[in-house]
Amino acid sequence: MGRTNPTYRDALRAIEERWAEFRRALRRRDQPRFDRLFEYAREHADASGLLNHQNPLLPALLSINLEQEVRLEEHEGRLSELEQRLSKAGDDQQQSPAEGDTGGSE
Repeated sequence: MGRTNPTYRDALRAIEERWAEFRRALRRRDQPRFDRLFEYAREHADASGLLNHQNPLLPALLSINLEQEVRLEEHEGRLSELEQRLSKAGDDQQQSPAEGDTGGSE
C-alpha cells in the first residue's frame, strides 16, 4: 500500500525549504527566531495533519500563533508575580519605621 498524499510534516518541511532563501537573507540574530517559528509549527503537526487543510501554511501559522500565545501567558504570569512581590516589598517598607525615627515628637 503506497501513500498518495504527503504527510503534513513533509508539507511543513517543504514550506521551510521554500523559505530558506528568506532565512539566509535575515540578519544573523533573527535566524534563530525564524527557526523557532518552525519549531512551533512542528509542535502542533499532529493536529495540523488531522485538519488536512488544502494550504498547509495556514495550520502552521495558527500553530505558531498558539505557541506565541502560550509564551505571552507565561510572561504575563511572571510579570504579575513580580508586580505582587514588588508591591508586597513596598508595603513592608512603609510599615517598618524609618531609620532614625524614635516614634516620639520633638
